[in-house]
Amino acid sequence: MKTLMIHKFRNHVWKLVLMLMVLSACTKDDYYVEGGVANGRFDGSVLQYLESKPVEFDSVVQIVKLAGLDDYLTTDELTFFAPRDENIKELIGALDRGGLNRRLYNEGKDTVKVLSDVDSLIWRKYLQRHMFRGKNKLMDYPQIDFGQQTIYPGQTYYSYNNSVSNIGVVYNDAGGVKYMGYRQLHISYIPDISRPTAGWRTVRVASSDIEADNGIVHVLDVNGGELGFDRGEIENEIAESKR
Repeated sequence: MKTLMIHKFRNHVWKLVLMLMVLSACTKDDYYVEGGVANGRFDGSVLQYLESKPVEFDSVVQIVKLAGLDDYLTTDELTFFAPRDENIKELIGALDRGGLNRRLYNEGKDTVKVLSDVDSLIWRKYLQRHMFRGKNKLMDYPQIDFGQQTIYPGQTYYSYNNSVSNIGVVYNDAGGVKYMGYRQLHISYIPDISRPTAGWRTVRVASSDIEADNGIVHVLDVNGGELGFDRGEIENEIAESKR
């Protein structure tokens, strides 16, 4: 009986060890694609990576160039939290669906027919909120637990235009074991640094650790991945710039 209990205990221990090994392999320096894992190395610049994915980033590439930021995404060593074309389209909107163009129409102002109808300095301001100096992969960011931030607070980072965000990695649970599940990067824009814990605009990263020659791309989840992390603010600024 004693021998049988020891044998069962050893089997239980080995199963636990194997589970931990698998989890460790899946969370170390991985590239997540909507929860999946793939090869994240891209032979080219950050800008060339975006250009290679026109379905996701065609409009993003256009506003990068309109904003005069293409050289930065080609030569600077940086980390880019990339919004998607769908977020740009949602911002501009259509007359029958709401969004910026519906507002401009209601206010008797010129609507946005092409992306160049928006002041390039506005595109530049809000894109720079997504750009951070240095190459940082998921493994380079600290843990954040939104329910236990005094213990796992993430970390504050300043973007290219000195706007402030908290960036951290959520360690999910697995099999009832806390923090042993997959890891997911989150970025939280902080609107007012004088109130550093208030009003966070948090967005999950859907695909992390895409490594280009000059930087790292983390693709934001299309749900909540607004350009500049504040759709209302950019809408107001574009509307105020129109006649």
